[in-house]
Amino acid sequence: MTVEPAGTMIYEGKAKKIFTTDRPDQVLQYFKDDATAFNAQKRGTIVDKGVVNNKVSERLFRLLEQQGISTHFIERVSDREMLTKRVTIVPVEVVVRNVVAGSLAKRLGLKEGAAIDPAIIEFYYKDDALGDPLVNDDHLRLLNVATPAVLREMRELGHKINAVLLPFFKERRMMLVDFKLEFGVFHNRLILADEISPDTCRFWDQTTKESMDKDRFRKDLGKIEEAYQEVLRRVCE
Repeated sequence: MTVEPAGTMIYEGKAKKIFTTDRPDQVLQYFKDDATAFNAQKRGTIVDKGVVNNKVSERLFRLLEQQGISTHFIERVSDREMLTKRVTIVPVEVVVRNVVAGSLAKRLGLKEGAAIDPAIIEFYYKDDALGDPLVNDDHLRLLNVATPAVLREMRELGHKINAVLLPFFKERRMMLVDFKLEFGVFHNRLILADEISPDTCRFWDQTTKESMDKDRFRKDLGKIEEAYQEVLRRVCE
């Protein structure tokens, strides 16, 4: 049985709950085992997913901080809880793609597995009711959710983060196919927020090209928990 934090819950998403702390500029993220796909049309549970995502995110946030990239991470306080800065999330998902896969292959009719060099970056408008649609800079200007300067900064940070993560995963015999980032504003600064985990990244084993992420849940590939635990083992080894 898991015990939830004692603070007041201020937000519950598909994968996390956010709680207040005794400091107004800090919150506690609680990582759940709930799994969703296809804009929450498919639901399930991945045992200990929350533990894996919390620990993997901690390792990667620490790595990025060491490389001069600011994040919301403060400390991991338990298997499922992470203390973070309280940010105002920019409602734009930044997707970095190194290999053709998923929706990109379907939309453009490209062969899955083809390398993308240099990486491309896509923006998606964070709105569950709309299905988080793919948007361009002009759409986001029309929606008034991010200024051109913020979009430029998110794009630059996406490439910087990719440059740090690609060799890190390569050393661990993993292909970083693509991944989603979210950013927030903290004291007028844009910093990386949310999580970096098998929920938000597409990982393939470098040798077998087998999926090591939430695609195993999306596509009913089986051995979902085993894949998440293997990612944790490689990332934290």
